[in-house]
Amino acid sequence: MKKSEFWDEVENGLGSAGRIRILRILTEHPNCQYTKYALKRKTGLNSRELQRQIQMLVEIGWVKEYPHEPRTYKANLKKTPVKLVAEFFRRLKIENFKPSD
Repeated sequence: MKKSEFWDEVENGLGSAGRIRILRILTEHPNCQYTKYALKRKTGLNSRELQRQIQMLVEIGWVKEYPHEPRTYKANLKKTPVKLVAEFFRRLKIENFKPSD
């Protein structure tokens, strides 16, 4: 992958608050698969917006879509940007709960 393609992918993956919410939920519990309904409840996104955002993440390979009925979704931690985003969220969560200086 060329450097410019990598950054295009990162910008697409993190290009909206909705995608960031979806990624945060999926990376907090990386072994779980979520339905659209579960993601809708956890993210607060409406159905149309959730569909749009999750489709973008599936298209760039950051989220795996499983063809169960209903379909389920899981973070693709084999992708380097997803691993880095997951680590970023994990560190933010730890820092957020540290006592203030």
